[in-house]
Amino acid sequence: MILRFIIAFVLVVLVCGGIVGFNMFRDQAIEQFFANMPVAPITVSTVEVQPIEWTPGIGAIGTVAAAQGVDLTVEAAGIVKAINFKSNQHVERGDILVQLDDGVQRADLDAAKTQATLDQQRLDRALALQKRGVGSDVAVDEARAASQASASQVDRLQAVLDQRQLTAPFRGTIGIPRIEVGQYLPASQTVATLQDLDTMRVDFSIPEQQLSLLQIGQPVRFGVTEEAMDFSGSVTGIDPKVDPATRLLAVRAEIGNPQGLLSPGQYLRVRVELPVEPDVIALPQTALVASLYGDYIYVIREAEPKEGAPAQAEGSAPTLVAKQVFVKPGRRSQGRIEIAQGVNAGDQVVTAGQNRLSNGSVVVIDNTIDPSRPTGAAMLP
Repeated sequence: MILRFIIAFVLVVLVCGGIVGFNMFRDQAIEQFFANMPVAPITVSTVEVQPIEWTPGIGAIGTVAAAQGVDLTVEAAGIVKAINFKSNQHVERGDILVQLDDGVQRADLDAAKTQATLDQQRLDRALALQKRGVGSDVAVDEARAASQASASQVDRLQAVLDQRQLTAPFRGTIGIPRIEVGQYLPASQTVATLQDLDTMRVDFSIPEQQLSLLQIGQPVRFGVTEEAMDFSGSVTGIDPKVDPATRLLAVRAEIGNPQGLLSPGQYLRVRVELPVEPDVIALPQTALVASLYGDYIYVIREAEPKEGAPAQAEGSAPTLVAKQVFVKPGRRSQGRIEIAQGVNAGDQVVTAGQNRLSNGSVVVIDNTIDPSRPTGAAMLP
């Protein structure tokens, strides 16, 4: 009985030991298989870190307005007799734009001119009689006063007649007419808008902390987007008072618009350019990855040979891996970000493909596409 029990126990130990040994052998074989299996490299784009001339700036959003722009109105009410302009027509200063019916005013002016002529003749006769000693000084004074009053009346009626015409106060482009011939036009009703589009102004605001960085004549860049700052101008006005409600400071800049690409009321990106700083390390913003643990980038390094691995063939390309490096970012400008700490000149930094990377991933570099530039632009060297 005891012999049978011993034999059974030995058989159980042998079976269990065989199962455990087989599992250990299998796990070791799998581990060796995956350890020796070649890792598929990940394709990335990179850029070489080089010190650049950094042009810091103050960014803002501005509103475009014409350097000269008004909504034209008439001074006196009346019937519209003629409209002498069309939409988007270029007019010169003094051009008659709208003519109101002025028949009554012209008749009054003609009558006043006739009376002024008669009073001037009476003054001339009174002066002649005074020279011959047969006219009194009182008669001369009365004739002179009547002549001056008549001349003043002519001037007044001429001004009233001029109010029946709307003239351009400056050269510019006139908008859509808002009146019709034959319409009764009340005083102060808007006729059209007149804008001088050759020179524009842009009003924007900056935080009060940046007031010390501004000065009159400072260069300013404008654009629809931050990547396309195609217009240039300069600061022409700085409000001496900070808005106590918003803590913002109003600034005005002038910009040339010879091709008429800008329109009043349009929004623009504004960048006040500050003095250039040399030897600044900056990277495309696409290279930076933000996480809960901090901001980091991937730097390309040559893989260190593994212990026991066969030596690399002479002349073959080295294996490249991505190393995660935490950095201290700084200012941002025109698609680039300043790196204050973490990278050095000459490093190869990944700019695309980071979402598939982990620390130590094998990579291959393909810079035929550069995501740090707008579509269609040439790739970075």
